[in-house]
Amino acid sequence: MSVDELLKAVDDLSEPDLDSLVNRALFVRASRRAPVSPPEETTLLRAINQSIPPELHDRYAVLADKRDNETLTDAEYSELLDIGNQIECLGVKRLEAMAQLADTRRISLLKLMDDLGLQSPDIR
Repeated sequence: MSVDELLKAVDDLSEPDLDSLVNRALFVRASRRAPVSPPEETTLLRAINQSIPPELHDRYAVLADKRDNETLTDAEYSELLDIGNQIECLGVKRLEAMAQLADTRRISLLKLMDDLGLQSPDIR
């Protein structure tokens, strides 16, 4: 498959699938840049590249839209807070894994993020 064909297929992906693809591609790139990762690094890289489950991401987006349109019910507001907490916990675990990997490699967190091609997630 050519790069152009691949990009055409990528263009048709949903937002959650695109996020998953990007995370997996970054994992492949990181794995190639590190000649052989010890098991601990591999575990940390997997945690770093763990994405938000698509169904959780989708539900959060729906509820956030309702919140923005001021049509959110009390039950939905509670659900939005719960999902937000779940997403925040995933982010904390990811950041902890990044900090631990940076420490293992004896580099700064910003250097690690640059090396792995990681960016701060968009926050809505």
